[in-house]
Order: sequence, then structure tokens, then C-alpha cells
Amino acid sequence: QVQLVESGGGLVQPGGSLRLSCVPSGSIFSIYGMGWYRQAPGKQRELVASITIGGSTIYVDSVKGRFTISRDNAKNTVYLQMSNLKPEDTAAYYCNRARGTLWDWGQGTQVTVSS
Repeated sequence: QVQLVESGGGLVQPGGSLRLSCVPSGSIFSIYGMGWYRQAPGKQRELVASITIGGSTIYVDSVKGRFTISRDNAKNTVYLQMSNLKPEDTAAYYCNRARGTLWDWGQGTQVTVSS
């Protein structure tokens, strides 16, 4: 079973930036499209960004122009660069497959945007 380890979250002021990282265990990373999801308190988990094997990306409207998803297959890592953060971006962030049967969720990394 793949284990997902997310990191890079923290407390940041509005307008600030963070870069999240996700490292799936094993060597199968490069054959899957990957996504970053987030779940705010009292809300459903949502897919906010995804990247295909070839590097094509899709973003939910609320983060377009502010978030950038990328992957480094050699390092077995997927990233989410977040800039111009807003209070409504506050959530726990998780990575997983972008589609198909999802792996078990990791612990996620908390992002809190507050002044």
C-alpha cells in the first residue's frame, strides 16, 4: 500500500506564500497523475490542483493564478506552490492520485492563513 507524506504547511499572513511537498512511498509515483486536495473545517475535501504524468495541470477556479502544482519524478515528489494566500485557503492539505482508486490518505499538512 502506498503511504503519502505531506509537509510544508504552517501559519502565514494573508498575501504570503508556502510550498507544500508530498512524497508517496514506493517507486510507482511516475506512472500516476497526482493531485492536491484540501479540507476546511465543516467542508468536504476538494481537489484543488492536479498534474498528469506528462505535466499538464488543472486548477479549481478559486486557486487559479495563485497555486502551481509541479512534480519531480526523479525525486518522487509532487509540490504545491501557493502564493497570495487568503484566509479562505485555510485547510488541511493532502495529496493523492488525481483520479481512479485513491490511496489511503496521509496525515496531511495544515495551512492556516491569518493575520
